[in-house]
Parts: sequence; structure tokens; C-alpha cells
Amino acid sequence: MLVTGLTRVPCKHLYLLTTISSLKGLDTMFDKKKITFWGCSAVLLFGAAPSFAAQADAKPAAVAPGAMPRVGTVDERFQSYNVEAVEVTGGRFWKPYDAPASAAPANTSGSGPAMPGGMDASLYEYRKPIDLGNARLRKLAAALGPAYLRVSGTWMNSTYFQDSDAVAPATPPKGFNSVLTRQQWKGVVDFSKTVDAKIVTSVATSAGTRDAAGVWTPDQAKLLLAYTKAIGGSIAAAEYMNEPTFAEIGGAPKGYDAAAFAKDFAVFQKLIKSDAPGIIVLGPGGVGEGTALVPVFMHPVKSDDILTAAGPVFDAFSYHSYGGVSSRCGRMGASATSTSDAALSEEWLSRPVKAEAYYADIRDRLLPGKQIWNTETAQAACGGDRWAKTFVDSFRYLNQLGSLAKVGVQVQLHNTLAASDYGLLDEKTYEPRPNYWSALLWRRLMGTTVLDAGPSPTPSLHLYAQCLRGTPGGVTLLAINTDKAAPTSLVIPAGAETYTLTAKDLLGSTVDLNGSELKLGAGDALPKLKGKPVKAGNVTFAPASISFLAFSKAGNASCQ
Repeated sequence: MLVTGLTRVPCKHLYLLTTISSLKGLDTMFDKKKITFWGCSAVLLFGAAPSFAAQADAKPAAVAPGAMPRVGTVDERFQSYNVEAVEVTGGRFWKPYDAPASAAPANTSGSGPAMPGGMDASLYEYRKPIDLGNARLRKLAAALGPAYLRVSGTWMNSTYFQDSDAVAPATPPKGFNSVLTRQQWKGVVDFSKTVDAKIVTSVATSAGTRDAAGVWTPDQAKLLLAYTKAIGGSIAAAEYMNEPTFAEIGGAPKGYDAAAFAKDFAVFQKLIKSDAPGIIVLGPGGVGEGTALVPVFMHPVKSDDILTAAGPVFDAFSYHSYGGVSSRCGRMGASATSTSDAALSEEWLSRPVKAEAYYADIRDRLLPGKQIWNTETAQAACGGDRWAKTFVDSFRYLNQLGSLAKVGVQVQLHNTLAASDYGLLDEKTYEPRPNYWSALLWRRLMGTTVLDAGPSPTPSLHLYAQCLRGTPGGVTLLAINTDKAAPTSLVIPAGAETYTLTAKDLLGSTVDLNGSELKLGAGDALPKLKGKPVKAGNVTFAPASISFLAFSKAGNASCQ
């Protein structure tokens, strides 16, 4: 029996559906109608599909863009990105695999060679502060706008904001690991305005921000909010702490727990209400829970416990999501890592939806009715694997956008724009990587209204649909064929423009659009993303290909 499509069921029923779906040789199939269970707390992909026995002789399935029903909407800035705080201040971040060994130079930036507590220094490489005024960086980021720009990360928890124009100290103040200068933060604000990316951030929460009793004090956060306003900037949304799941690694006091978070957050919430009431307060911002990414020995602070202790205090529920950890963090165990051989597997591609299901269950129980944001995500935590910067990860990248939009995630922020192996851009040259081109096509073609594309004729073909951006009544169908050997087909009722991404080498850094390599032109000009006309009838998708089909005349009532 084959299961595709989408619904929510209680977590206690997952094992039953998983067991049923693993049985082979059955001709039973799920009904096309939506299946509803009480509780609605987890997500599985399913819907109508022919049995395995019938697939070989089945005719290509048909899609009906004009009749695809609306299933929800996403934020206009749904596809967004992170620039880590350590990039802004300068400091040690995840070392790219092809980088030579390096040590931090003298503290010319004033930020210090800070790293999260207890981590292996050999995993990191010193970086000078990112040049947010770089013309190429700004041009490529602007092409993804409007977006959100998140400046946070574990390093932000221990970053001191120097509210003066004096030269930053060679050593950060006691209780901090890095220094953020006015000039650097103004660079963030200027960048955000230029590229149409609203700022999302968090505040310092390390020992330097705490009183004698260990309770958080708002002085540092108050200064950052005031300076942002003074220079004409604004912060759209903020988490109190980056990843309280690993609070101690992020600089919180030893033994920090959900009760301590609740006490600190009450101070933070009062500050936001008095000094910046327009900020969307996100939280709790946990990561890896319910998966192999959080081994028991790490003693995580659970999102469930935080919300239970703090109450329904967040304007929107936020979480972080990685399919695994990179080989840099392999000590977390084989179950937490993956390989490029599995990059197109259903198990790997389904991990983002399973993570969302875990956190959506907490949201539904403890913060009902609030939006859910994925504020940090990429191929793998700890800087990404070697293959995070190759075309093979674009399948996960776009499948994750499509599947999370369909279940109601409002915003997804990719980590990072241009740092380490998972960056959309190469951090030294700012040359686009394959995921950048995928992001650009999504930005150009996928609108904010999410549609139900209907069942797929085969488990290797993932289908997602949203209204065609800027075209009333138009529909964009995203078809991702993860089969490396076999093509697959659909029947379309009318002509369309197709935008097909392929690569001669799945583990390569170059991508073709409709057979022509995507690359920057003279003066860093972006290439024209031209679709290829196809007529009504049978459309075939090549093995290991990603296609956007734009139906400008679909006449879908939900897209008017």
C-alpha cells in the first residue's frame, strides 16, 4: 500500500499507520477523501494512490490546476534566511570542510574568538566581520526579498552590545564572549532596508546580563532596542534566547531549566511591552526534540516544559529544524547523521515534516491558535555536510518549503545566507550555490496561497502547488522527481511554462535551468529565468529533476 498526500493524526496512531504502510503486496489503498482523527496532533503524508501491483500499467495521473483547493496561506516573507551574529561581530564559526586550519588573529575586531561552551575548537574557523555593504551580497539577497533576516544564533546569547562609538575592547566585558559595535549593528539595519528583509533577532542572556541571584536583567537588550530605533531601524520579531534546549551550551547558568526560563522571560516580556510593543515575540525556539539530534546525555530543556512553566506567553510558536547533524558533530551518534547516498530517500525528505509535527503538537496543546515559525533550518546542524552546498540538497530544500507551507508553517529561515557549507552563497566569493537558484525560483513563482496539488502517481514524485506569484488565477505546480533512474509523467489540462532544474553531477556545484547553466552575468547580473512552453497533455519529468510548472491561465478561484 502506498501513502502520499497530507493529514494530521494523533501521535499514538503513528505506529499503526507506519506498520500498515510497510506491508507489501496489499491492494488496499486509502480513500481520496480527507481522513480525520481526534486530537489532530501529528502529520503524515498520505492520500489516494494505486497499489504497487497496479503502478506498472497505470496511465500518467492528471492534475487540475484550476480546481486545486486552497489549504492555507503563508507569510509574504515565508522563505527567509539567517546571518549569524558571529558573522556580524567576527569570530569563530563552523569551519568549511575545504578550509585550511586557522587560528584567531589578534582581536582586531574586538569580538574575540568566542565559541559556544564545551565545543571542540578544531571545528571552527575565525572570520572577519561580514561586509554587509558588499554590492554582490546585497544584489543577491535583494532578489530573495521581501524576506526576514535573522541575526541570532548561539553566539548571540553571549554578545555584548557596546552602545558607544569608541573602539571595541580587545577583550569582551566579563560574562560575555563577543562585542557587537554600533557600526556593526547599523550595518545590519542598513542591509535590511536595502534588501527588504525585516530583522528577527534574540538578546544576550549569558552571565554578564544576570544579577547576583542569577536572574536576567534587561539593560543590554534595552540599549540595543533604543539604538535600533534611534537610527531609524526596527526589529520585526525576537526570541528571548537562542535554542534554550541547549541553554548551558549557550551561556546560561549551570542547571538552567524551564522554571528559570519562565522567570527570565517575564522580565523580557515586560521590556518588550514598554520599549518595543510592535515586536512579534517568538518562542520558545527549541531544536531537535523528538529526534536523535538531542541525546539524553545533553540534558535538554524541553519546549513542552518551557511552555508549561511560562504559560501561553509567545505571540507565535518558534522552533528550529535540522534533518541531522553534520559529520563535524558525529559524536552525537550515527543516528543523528546522514550521507549523500540518502539525500533523495523518502526517509530523509520526510524528516522536516516529522519535526514540525512534534512541535505542532506542543503548539496545539499549549499555545493554541498561534502561528508556527521555523526560525532556523538547513541540511544539517553544525555547519552542514559537504553535500549541503551541492545540487542534491536542493531536493530537500524545496521539498521542505513545499511540505511545511502545506501544513501551515508561516515562516522558514534558512541557515545561512553566506556562511559555512550550508550557506546559500559561498562565504568568500558570494557566488550562488545550487540552493540559491532554487530559492530564487521559489521567490519568483510561488505565491502566498497554498493549494492541494492532489495525489502523486508515484512515491518518488513530490507535488506541491501555490498560486502563481503576481498572476491572478494562476497556479504554480512544483514537481520533484527523486528517482535517480526513472522518469515519471503527469497529464496537464492546459499549456504551461516549465522551469526545470537538473545537474550533470548531483554532488556538483552547478545547476542547469531547462538545459542551460545558471550563473551570474556581467556586473553580477542575474540570469533571465525563462520558462519553456509545454502543451496540454503528457509531461515527463526526468530522473533526479525539479520542475516548476506555471499555469498563468489556470483560472483558480482561490488565486484571484
